[in-house]
Amino acid sequence: MQLRKSNIRKLDQEIYDILIVGGGINGAVSAAALSGKGARVALIDQRDFAGFTSQQSSNLVWGGIKYLENHDYALVRKLCLSRNQLLRNYPSRVREIRFFASIDTGFHFHPLFLWAGAWLYWLFGNGFTQTPRLLSKRTIRREEPVVKIQDTVGGFEYSDAYLPDNDARFVFQFVRSAMDRGGVAANYVESLGARREGEIWIARARDVIDGGEMEIRARVLINAAGPFVDDHNALTGEQTEHRHVFSKGIHLIVPRITLNPRILTFFADDGRLFFIIPMGARACIGTTDTPVETPFAEVTDEDRRFVLDNINKRLNLDRPLTCADIVAERCGVRPLVVKAQASDHGHDWLRWSRKHEIEVDRAKAHLSIFGGKLTDCINIGDEVSRIVAQLGIALPHRDHRWYGEPHASVREEYLRQARLMKLDSHASPNSGEPLSSRLWRRYDQQALELLAEIREDPRQAEMSIEGTDYLRCEIQLAQRREMIVSLEDFLRRRSKIALIMRRADIGNTIGLMEICEILFGDRAGEKLDEYFQD
Repeated sequence: MQLRKSNIRKLDQEIYDILIVGGGINGAVSAAALSGKGARVALIDQRDFAGFTSQQSSNLVWGGIKYLENHDYALVRKLCLSRNQLLRNYPSRVREIRFFASIDTGFHFHPLFLWAGAWLYWLFGNGFTQTPRLLSKRTIRREEPVVKIQDTVGGFEYSDAYLPDNDARFVFQFVRSAMDRGGVAANYVESLGARREGEIWIARARDVIDGGEMEIRARVLINAAGPFVDDHNALTGEQTEHRHVFSKGIHLIVPRITLNPRILTFFADDGRLFFIIPMGARACIGTTDTPVETPFAEVTDEDRRFVLDNINKRLNLDRPLTCADIVAERCGVRPLVVKAQASDHGHDWLRWSRKHEIEVDRAKAHLSIFGGKLTDCINIGDEVSRIVAQLGIALPHRDHRWYGEPHASVREEYLRQARLMKLDSHASPNSGEPLSSRLWRRYDQQALELLAEIREDPRQAEMSIEGTDYLRCEIQLAQRREMIVSLEDFLRRRSKIALIMRRADIGNTIGLMEICEILFGDRAGEKLDEYFQD
């Protein structure tokens, strides 16, 4: 926690160019883009980074094929190109994956119409991914015998992309990028509102951990608080033309359903797309799209029944999935953008726009980011940078490309050292991926630090928790550089351990106490108890 304490001390010591409130995907890419272009940036979040909506996604990086039904072609085109951009610039963190979709008999669209839609989707993405395939019932039986075909008329296959790790980790890497370029970021720092004095914003903030208060000064204020954008605007007296309404989405994590590295896609009973997403030895199933009144949503028994019933109805399983098979759950809200005067929930709920809006108060140098999708994150970073420059903030490296993995030469040097060390021989036999690839994906150039630690002490390449693929040296790195305040921060957001292991199993595993000792030192026992009391 030394890094966090150091950053908090810096927050009230100077006037920043930009203060960003909110450390989800919108705030993280804004910080990374602006820091990369040379601005002096401060970023705060009242929770952990990616600690709310941005940790509850499906881990998909996709162009939104389902938006074709709404004829929102411009959005689909933009998202497909954004997906391609992420695939090109983050080849380790974002990967193409096939979607295998079956179509029920009597579905309201003809199979050939859906197949044509898959080709249109491919064309919107400039043919960047593999081409679609039309699937007969025989092909489905041969390639995915787990899928029931009795009540289907065939299907189709197309490509999109996904995150092999988890969404919160992806978000944190943007925060880390901002800090590497001079930005100051701190989690668990709550904004209490801000006022404009002359040319400067003065934000009151509170350290959620120890209660200490501070004032942060900046020339531009960016409200990237996700579903809480409207609440923070109320604190600052900012009136906007847009606001949020909320849609709840849930996912259930269950044991692996198919060995094939593809996403199984169905049209649920209500016509919505429904996924089975591979997650190593697990599968992520869902989702729902339910209007809710507040950002604080929970998985209900009705949600579980909806997801499990749809899965069991469409799969050949040795036995139906039940609630006893659920390893973990995700539940989050999608903040959807509407005009401030629009009524909330109408009959066309599913047609509400999934676009983002950046509303600018130029007189007060204030930005509000509404909506947003992980797929569109680079566009948001670039758009925010253009607006900030128009507000008069100097960006010395305005043309710098702030996103992407390090230069290929850095990766080649890392892989050369890894081969000399025979690093992959340390990998767990059940990991299914070379250890050298996994460490590069999670840490890019910081993986060179891990190699140095393993050379000095080979025990650093040992698994930290039995049944996971996290090494002892990864925990050491997290302690130094990733602002871990609670055990939940590490298990749920910097890693995906809490998504692939039941809480009871985590508590009984060998190595958990050692992790706490590395992360928290003398407070290890306290932090362990805190996690299991929540």
